[in-house]
Amino acid sequence: MALITGTSAPVRRPVRDRHHRGVGRWVVLTLVTLGALVMLVPFAFMLLNAFKSPGDYSSGGPLSWPTEFYTKGLRTYWNAVDFPLKLWNSALIAGSVAVLGVAVSLLNAYALGVGRVRGRLWIVGLFLLANMLPQEALIYPLYYVAKEVGLYNTRLAVIIIFTVIQSAFGTYLLASVLGTFPRSLLEAAALDGAGTWTVLWRVVFPNLRPTLAVLLIFFFIWTWNEFLIPLVMLIDNQTQTIPVALASLQGDRLMDAPTTNAGSLISLVPAVVFFLIFQRTLARGITAGAEK
Repeated sequence: MALITGTSAPVRRPVRDRHHRGVGRWVVLTLVTLGALVMLVPFAFMLLNAFKSPGDYSSGGPLSWPTEFYTKGLRTYWNAVDFPLKLWNSALIAGSVAVLGVAVSLLNAYALGVGRVRGRLWIVGLFLLANMLPQEALIYPLYYVAKEVGLYNTRLAVIIIFTVIQSAFGTYLLASVLGTFPRSLLEAAALDGAGTWTVLWRVVFPNLRPTLAVLLIFFFIWTWNEFLIPLVMLIDNQTQTIPVALASLQGDRLMDAPTTNAGSLISLVPAVVFFLIFQRTLARGITAGAEK
């Protein structure tokens, strides 16, 4: 005779494979793939026209296939703008801004988020407001100040300007993160006799490392692509950056499209290489931020 008990065995629900979650998943993946392909279309046109002769471009237009593998545009751009020098200027400015911007953002956010400065919300709001200001509104004051202090037409002036601009966003972001930092960790470090700087480098910095890595990558790419302020502040050929050098290829009434596309292709390579090198760091940083 079977024993009757008051409990029943748990019913196991079938586990659905992550590859069979319905039509919606495949619709989303299809739309994302199509969006990525659409975004790659301009790069395909740039690659196609970079190796096209001016005669092919004039006769067939930008959509025609080149009749020969034309590399003179690459050589012309490389020599005309002194590309190695422009590459060094862009790398120096973008790298310096990325490192200094992250450092300034961390120190500001530590004072606002952990130090609990009086009027913290107002100060963070000012940083947010400063981040919303268009660069066109800052051009004349920055130009005037740079002229007065003797930093006009120097890479240092651009580094200082973009460090302040980028750190405004970084301060706002990190201050919001540090505002919710576990107080128990800070109190434990204080009981162990840790000072302000020790808490910053031994407690706060290790926990914020993924977020700081993401900011470093963003600051570098954003500064690398900047055009307006370097165009106004850097007028000497020895100090100009890659975006400004690209703009110098276009005249008032004439533009060499193959050379411009070749220059854009060469100028894009360093940024793509930088992104590929730090792609895993960016993915880990965003994932860690989402988990927190």
